[in-house]
Amino acid sequence: MAGRRRASVSGALALCLLLVSLAGCGGRPADGAATAEVQRLLDRRAAAVLAGDEAAFARTGTQDGFARLREVPLAAWSYDVTRLERTGDTATADVRLRYRLAGYDPAPATAGRVLRLSRGRDGRWRVGSDRPAARSARLPWDQGPVRVVRGAHGIVLGVGQSAGTLRGFAALVDRAVPAVDDAWDGPWPRRVVVVVPHSLQDMAGLLGSPASSYRGIAAVTTGETGGGTSAPADRIVVNPDAYGLLGTLGKQVVLTHESTHVATRAHTTPATPLWLSEGYADWAAYRGSGRTPAQIAPELSRAVAAGQVPDALPVDGDFGFTGDADELARAYEAGWTACRMIAERWGEAELGAFYRAVGAHERREGAVEEAMARVLGTSPEEFTARWRDYVRSRLG
Repeated sequence: MAGRRRASVSGALALCLLLVSLAGCGGRPADGAATAEVQRLLDRRAAAVLAGDEAAFARTGTQDGFARLREVPLAAWSYDVTRLERTGDTATADVRLRYRLAGYDPAPATAGRVLRLSRGRDGRWRVGSDRPAARSARLPWDQGPVRVVRGAHGIVLGVGQSAGTLRGFAALVDRAVPAVDDAWDGPWPRRVVVVVPHSLQDMAGLLGSPASSYRGIAAVTTGETGGGTSAPADRIVVNPDAYGLLGTLGKQVVLTHESTHVATRAHTTPATPLWLSEGYADWAAYRGSGRTPAQIAPELSRAVAAGQVPDALPVDGDFGFTGDADELARAYEAGWTACRMIAERWGEAELGAFYRAVGAHERREGAVEEAMARVLGTSPEEFTARWRDYVRSRLG
């Protein structure tokens, strides 16, 4: 019995020591105090980033990433600790990074980060590493030094790209923004942010998705739909592999198309079908290009020639990037022809008014029907019949 009692006391003591170790022994701060200490550390780190003070940044821990930000024009940079797990003198912090590009972001963009920290003999916490959170996209400076080129209407952030290449993008943006402004009569910032990573794989990392989702897609626009003026600026993210295969007109069309998404973002909501949002962006991009309908919609033209006029406008599922490339092209071309028909039949101003009227609804149900009745004086059934005749006449 005595031997068993000693074993029991020994086990209890070991458990007690383990619990003390996990909680932080020897007068170390409790979790709340440790969180406050780490937050103050990150406040100093953020101030060093904004001030461009490399020495002050180094005093907060690893210098990894500081030089990569050197050219990025930052108006704001801050960290919010959302969770801290501590084991003795090491800790892992879940952090929300908020940053704003000077002159482009009306509100901070956000990203989830995971920071590893350690506490030195002097009692101070320091950052050992700073990585994207598990379900958060990478940031451009995670992928390498960021080179920045400014144009009259936008800023281009590139990683692994030459200054000449980025100047080419800036020139395309400077033509795209006035073209969009001429087509879209609603308010918008009239400036865009373009991010050009090194490869398709890097593009996928910036979007937090598999590379297979964007193979063959030249660019996408990220942002908050229906965000209004309080949302951070959208980002046009380029797939350099696919974009490099395009000709001069194709490159301009892509940048104008994506810039149109930036212009219409505040009025693009869950109520907006993809045939309208993508069709309108294509309509604005090809407007004034001098291309014929058959040149702009070759896949749909082939379908019409084969007697296969679509029965209805495409649904959202038809716009999936991982599906059949020809079907995807026909979906985009169908949306473009529908918007072009509205512009020709009812007028360009009514096309814009129709877009905004659809987006004003909180949900999809009834949005298109009501907007067609109020703005265009028609019904979805009559509109579809008109569109099918339009497709036959323009592409047949």
